[in-house]
Amino acid sequence: MAGAFGVCTLLLFGFVYWQTATYLTENLDAIIIADARLNNAAARDQELKFVMQHLVEDPRRVKLAELFGSDNVPIAGNVQAMPPGLLIDDTPHTIKLVRVDIRGRELQTARVIAGRLPSGDILLIGHDAGDVRQIGQVVARSLGLGLLPAVCLALLTGTWLSKRAQRRIDEMNRQVQLVVGGDLKERLPVGGYDDPLNRLATIVNGMLDQIEHLVGELSSVGDDIAHDLRTPLTRVRAILERGRDNALTLQDLSIATDRAIAGLDQSLAIITALLRIAEIDHSRRHAGMATVQLAEILRAVHELYHPIAEDKGVSLQLDLTNAAPVSGDHDLLLEAVANLVDNAVKFTPAHGSVAIRLLQRPEGPVLRVEDTGPGIRYTERDTVFTRFFRSDRSRHAVGVGLGLSLVAAIVKLHGFRLAIIDGPGCRIEITCYSA
Repeated sequence: MAGAFGVCTLLLFGFVYWQTATYLTENLDAIIIADARLNNAAARDQELKFVMQHLVEDPRRVKLAELFGSDNVPIAGNVQAMPPGLLIDDTPHTIKLVRVDIRGRELQTARVIAGRLPSGDILLIGHDAGDVRQIGQVVARSLGLGLLPAVCLALLTGTWLSKRAQRRIDEMNRQVQLVVGGDLKERLPVGGYDDPLNRLATIVNGMLDQIEHLVGELSSVGDDIAHDLRTPLTRVRAILERGRDNALTLQDLSIATDRAIAGLDQSLAIITALLRIAEIDHSRRHAGMATVQLAEILRAVHELYHPIAEDKGVSLQLDLTNAAPVSGDHDLLLEAVANLVDNAVKFTPAHGSVAIRLLQRPEGPVLRVEDTGPGIRYTERDTVFTRFFRSDRSRHAVGVGLGLSLVAAIVKLHGFRLAIIDGPGCRIEITCYSA
C-alpha cells in the first residue's frame, strides 16, 4: 500500500512538473516569437540597432540576441557563436549556447528562434530557460521533502487499518469456530457502517439463519418420522404377537397377517413419500421439464377421481378455460393436482362438492382445487404444508400428513406459487408461469 502511494505521489509530482514546464516554455516561445517579429529591417545598420535595443535592459541576464552574417560569423549581440545543429526555420528550439557579456562567458540552456533576414543575415533571438530548470529543482526538493513523510504516514495508516481488519477477522473467526462447534445461534459481528467485511458478515449471518432453520426442520422431521413410524410398527408387532399366541386356525393367522401387512404398507408409504419429497427437493427432475398443457392434466385427474368421489357421494366438477402452456414436468404436476384433489375428496362430507378449475390470469395460468369441506384454519395456513402436519380436524382421516408437503415441493421445484385462498370450504391455488 505504501509503495503504491509513493508511486502515485511520484506520478503526481511529475505531472505538476510537466504542466508547469510546458506552461513556462509556451510563455518563452511567445516572448521570443514576438521579439523576432519586431525586426523588419532590411539594412544591416537597422538590424544592429534592433539587437542593441533588445539587449539594453536585461538585469536578470535572460535575454539573448545575436546578428550573424550569411557565413554564420557573429556581428553583434551576446551569443558567442552559432549553436551547432540549430535550424534556421523561424521555429523555437531548446539548445545550449555560450552567452558573452561584460560578466564573461557563460554556458546557458535557452529557447531560441533563428531566422534569415532579407539582407541574408541571420537573426537569433532567445531567452534563458533556467526558470524551467529551477522549477524542476523545486519539484525535486518538494518531492524529497514530502515523499518520505507521506510514505511514513501511508505505512502508519496501512498498519492501523491492517490491524483493525485483523482484529475483526479474528473476532469473526472466533464466532465461526463456535458455530463449527455446534452453536448455531452464534452470529458474526456487524458494525454500523458499510464496508466489505460488514457486507460479508451480513451474508454469512443470513446463511447461518437459513442453516439453523433447516437443521431445526431436520430435527423436527426426524422426530416426526420416528413418531409416525413407531406407531404402525408397534401395532404390527402387537398384531403378530396376538396372532402367534391366539390364532387357532389358519384363517385366524391369515387375518392377523393381513392386518400386519396393512400396517407395514402404511410405514412403507411414509418412507416412500419422504424419499419422493427428498428427490423433488434436490431438483433431480429438471431433465423432465417440457411444455405442458394443464387442461390435459386436469382431465386426467378428474377421470381418475370421479368414480372415487361418486362412491363417497361427492360431486366432482371440472371447469376448464383456454390457458397458456407452461414449462414443467407432466408427471410431477399430475401428482401435485392429484394430491390436492385426493385431500379435497377425503375431507368433503357426503353430498358436498369438489371443483377442479383452470383459470387464465395476467401472471399466468392458475390451477384451483376447491371443496365444501371444513377448510383450513387461518392459524394453520403457515404450517399445513410442513411434513407430518395433521390438523385436529384430520386426525380421524387415513393418511400420514405428507400429501401437501409433496405438493409444496413440486410447486417449489417449478418456481410456481402455492396459496390458500379465503372463501367457504378450502380453496388452494397453484399459480403457474407460461412457457
